[in-house]
Amino acid sequence: MRTSTKLKLWIEKRSPAQVIAGYYFLAMAISVLLFSIPAVRKPGVHVSFFDTVFTAVSVASDTGLAVFNVADTYSVWGYVVIMIVLQFGGIGIMAMSTFFWLLLGRRIGLRQRRLIMMDNNQFELSGLVHLMREILVITLLTQLIGGVVLGIRFLSYYETWQDALLQGLFASVSATTNAGMDITGQSLTPYANDYFVQLVTIVLIIFGAIGFPVLIEAKAYLTHLRKGDARAFRFSLFTKITTVTYAFLLVLGTILMLLFENERCFKDMSWHESFFYALFQTATTRSAGLTTLDINQLSVPTLLLMSIFMFIGGSPNSVGGGIRTTTFALNMLFIYQYARGYQSIKLFRREIHQEDILKALAITLLATVMCVVSVIAISLANQHLPLIGIILEVCSAFGTVGLSTGITPELGTFSQTILMVLMFLGRIGLTTCFFFLRGKQEDAKYHYPVERIMTG
Repeated sequence: MRTSTKLKLWIEKRSPAQVIAGYYFLAMAISVLLFSIPAVRKPGVHVSFFDTVFTAVSVASDTGLAVFNVADTYSVWGYVVIMIVLQFGGIGIMAMSTFFWLLLGRRIGLRQRRLIMMDNNQFELSGLVHLMREILVITLLTQLIGGVVLGIRFLSYYETWQDALLQGLFASVSATTNAGMDITGQSLTPYANDYFVQLVTIVLIIFGAIGFPVLIEAKAYLTHLRKGDARAFRFSLFTKITTVTYAFLLVLGTILMLLFENERCFKDMSWHESFFYALFQTATTRSAGLTTLDINQLSVPTLLLMSIFMFIGGSPNSVGGGIRTTTFALNMLFIYQYARGYQSIKLFRREIHQEDILKALAITLLATVMCVVSVIAISLANQHLPLIGIILEVCSAFGTVGLSTGITPELGTFSQTILMVLMFLGRIGLTTCFFFLRGKQEDAKYHYPVERIMTG
């Protein structure tokens, strides 16, 4: 039997979750090879193999943590490679694979549909190919429009239109994929007083992090609105919860940051300066990683708040990592409803499935344990570094955000490996991780006597 046939049979025996994890691992391995090409680096710049691996994992997972200055390290070809790899991490392996399958005229079979369903947290096999097309079109169109708009704006910052367009396109791709990478060498601090650039970037960040199903439903609603039958359209419960939670976190984070920094970092600023600083830093904690100020200037309570927001991350089926916004919402709803004595969660005239509630609680518990263990391990290996910096670094990696107080290059190989694992798990999602570890499900043929135990 040929090696290719054996490999195909071996892959077919794997579960969809295992194949998805394998695909992302393969994407990161290919990224390592791409970043090892001499042409992607500037002349005379040397990057160690481990640093190349770390960068490849960071880019492929759309995180943005870096052990060196990207602008000083990579050439224009390197920027192009980064933008290409960001698409696989942002749009998703299966969406990109579906695109290439369709280009080659291949039929999307049942197994491929199951992989798409797993990669995008879907519950049904029908309509998946159409979903992938929609995701691809919306994402690439958003990046193109954002790149043109920012490129035109950057004409006042750069001497040539080529530099302005390159900066605009890269900033658009980085914001839309929530990668947190930049080629200015200073993130978005050069545009700290340019509210237009900040607003466009915030919109791109939201487009990437709020979830592709929300964007697709919004597009469908606009179509119905144009036809005059908007009342016939009904948003899904997922879209309602996601949108409300996303807006709540954005408003809450902005208010709390203004309160925390009113007498500190924002003390001598005007109201609009402090507002935009707070708004942008809150928006970027969803999963973007771009920043308009040096976050080392922020107080410890603010950095802790940002760490919590990064731990929550973006929405399901988006470019974001973390436990996801809907998981956070279900946890809060469960606590509220349980405190009131209810056994189920009812919202928007719908009742949430018990399995989704249990999954949300399990994901949060696993993520909390994983991040706490990571913080302890990195703290033991780097006792000279501040604890808040390590907490922020861990949450940034798990949430695939990319924010850092600048300690990433100071961490040793052991600590950076932990961050790579967190970035990988944050990208594939803990739901996929659960399915990866889960064995074959079989209904129990018997039950033991039920007994209560004391809790709390």
